[in-house]
Amino acid sequence: MAVAGREQAIARDVGDRLARLWLGTSRFADVAALARATLDLGPDAVTLYYLGWALFATGQPRPALTNYECALDLLGKDGDRGTRAAVLNNIGLVYDGLGDRQQALTHYRQALAILRELGDRRGIAGALNNIGLVHHGLGDPQQALSYYQQALPILRELGDPAREAATLGNVGLAYNGLGDRHQALSYYQQALPILREVGNRAGEAITLNNIGGVHARLGGWQQALDHYRQALPLQREVGDRAAEAATVSNIGYVHEELGDQKRALDHYQQALLMRREVGDRAGEAITLNNIGSVHNRLGERQQALTCFKQALRIQRQVGDRAGEAISLNNIGAIHFGYGNLARAKDALSAVLKIFHLVGDRASAASAEFNLAILLIRMARLDEAVEAQRRAIALAEQTGHPDLLDMRVALAQLRRMTRDEG
Repeated sequence: MAVAGREQAIARDVGDRLARLWLGTSRFADVAALARATLDLGPDAVTLYYLGWALFATGQPRPALTNYECALDLLGKDGDRGTRAAVLNNIGLVYDGLGDRQQALTHYRQALAILRELGDRRGIAGALNNIGLVHHGLGDPQQALSYYQQALPILRELGDPAREAATLGNVGLAYNGLGDRHQALSYYQQALPILREVGNRAGEAITLNNIGGVHARLGGWQQALDHYRQALPLQREVGDRAAEAATVSNIGYVHEELGDQKRALDHYQQALLMRREVGDRAGEAITLNNIGSVHNRLGERQQALTCFKQALRIQRQVGDRAGEAISLNNIGAIHFGYGNLARAKDALSAVLKIFHLVGDRASAASAEFNLAILLIRMARLDEAVEAQRRAIALAEQTGHPDLLDMRVALAQLRRMTRDEG
């Protein structure tokens, strides 16, 4: 019995080392298979943690959550505190990915409290970054920036250039969210040489993608393409098919905006195959929405609607509330194009319900703005005024980039209601 127990311990140790190695090289399917084989030896919190990680990375958030929660149960209150913080952190990542950002914040804050108790400064910086990312997702880039700026000096003090570069990238994201594209570029360009110096090819590719995204926002389509094309070989080198699919999709978006719908569709279809290959269900839904967008631009509304509905079905299966709102919004736009205003309003009301549920005030502001436009078309001007007021109130809370347009629209609406009266 002692020998068998020793063999199991050796098997777990080997499994642990391999899982950490394979997670670092995005071999998620191999990690999942290894974790399941290790769990055949009996329940183990760390192995459940690895399995959850692999499942989440391949677009399976709900099964990932189940494994993380089982890991927490096994750890109990007296289990290893560092492991508990890591599991709580990853549960936060899942909820963030599912669009339930309040739950994400709750778990990140629990992780942060443990990390502070342990004096784990590197972990504290990671949790601060994650909390910042949630605030960014909630449409509050200013609050996000305050968390990143707490994390940055800790990482510099620790001499951790890899994580410093990631945080610089997050600061860039915040400035991009605040509409300050040039500051965003400055931080991305500070991160890039550090990532190259430490040999973080995956991080370098992410940063090149982010730089490409800023150029796209500024209308620099060729510069955007150049950066996306620099990212692709790096992602192929590290074997990160999920990230490669995202970059191929970004290239498709540039072609779509440049009016080359055929090339856009070709790239989106390549991305779709890759995402299906790696089992990235959430990513598959994003790409179906992109394909639907091209069909809509080509006037092929029925094909667009089919794609949006396929995306919606997947998002409901995996519990991606934020993605579900995007698909519903797209479906509403198709109904609006057909002149079916009542169905468009139903879709938009469902979108609003989701944004309010997950606490995404910036997106709720945009949805209220769209609802006001729809209500004008329906000749329901008083309701449109109320929707526009709600949009402005939410926009003021989040520093929304369309706030000025919303105020102008409200003034025009008030004139219309006076003229009608």
